[in-house]
Amino acid sequence: MSVDYTFNPHYNDSVHALQLQSIDQVFNLNSTVIARSPISWVMCIDAGDSLYYVKCYTRAGKFLRRFIGRSRLRAEYENLKFFAACGIPTAPIVAFGEERKFGIFNRGYLITDEIPNTQSLAELAAANDPRLHNRHWVRSVSKQVACHTAKLHRNGFIHNDLKWRNILVEDTTEPKVYFIDCPVGRRRFGILRKRGFIKDLACLDKLACKHLTRTERLCFYKDYTSKRRIDQQDKILIKRAVHFFDGRD
Repeated sequence: MSVDYTFNPHYNDSVHALQLQSIDQVFNLNSTVIARSPISWVMCIDAGDSLYYVKCYTRAGKFLRRFIGRSRLRAEYENLKFFAACGIPTAPIVAFGEERKFGIFNRGYLITDEIPNTQSLAELAAANDPRLHNRHWVRSVSKQVACHTAKLHRNGFIHNDLKWRNILVEDTTEPKVYFIDCPVGRRRFGILRKRGFIKDLACLDKLACKHLTRTERLCFYKDYTSKRRIDQQDKILIKRAVHFFDGRD
């Protein structure tokens, strides 16, 4: 049995106070489960002046990913670190642990600190929040999302689940935008890279087309490409993104 464990020194005191130094301790936590999937669950624990989100995995992933390649857990951990390295605001990592048996993933966890005073764009859309009708607010958020997405794509990175639920926005008049939850993102090459870029843009547009004007969506694309005018190739890409999920939902 081998264990890979690391924690952020900034959280050293709370990690020890909450007894989060080992996989056994984390898996024995008696906290409320706030989300669950066939291979993982998420708990929220009170760390005094903050909340920690603990995601526990019992399988590496689905299908062949259960036995080969990096686990879904490690992918999420490494991708959050990659976001931070790119200068993209994301959830601070508190601790990470992965246990392998005979080289095969057995179980593991990822603990992240809360990002206070934030809501996901999906939550704002579901509530028909008035900020989505505020041109100044939309412009600020849209530009940040476009710049973060462009940074990822310039590095050949595909998020693969860049939906509004995975984008947090501060509850302020000058909001800061955070990218979170990215267990299936990865670098791609060749034709898969281009298709991945289009898929990311399509994911963003699934709710954008319902809540933003065409002008606002076009401004997003111009910010994403750093262009003042779009050409024929841009029009083709936009069309592919807009119709990417046709017949799939």
